[in-house]
Amino acid sequence: MKSKELTSIYKGGRTAEFVRLEIKDRFGIKAAKEYNPLENCFTFNGWKQRGYLVKKGEKAIKSVTFIKDEETGDTFPRTVCLFAKQQVEEIKNN
Repeated sequence: MKSKELTSIYKGGRTAEFVRLEIKDRFGIKAAKEYNPLENCFTFNGWKQRGYLVKKGEKAIKSVTFIKDEETGDTFPRTVCLFAKQQVEEIKNN
């Protein structure tokens, strides 16, 4: 898979392990071992920015990320819909 110079917003945490388990259930052990939230599992728009489209009919992997309010310092959960590299294809330029 061609690498693009875009940075993931992933900052670590336990949610990555939940995503890894979902990838294992959907695509097998090998795919779970290759899972890297910084390189091959992004939102729909994240893939689009990297030159890929989600394949028709693919279902998102729901995950939770935590957002920090800079003013109060409080954190709150936000649901994100992710797609693994097995669910996308490169946009072909004609």
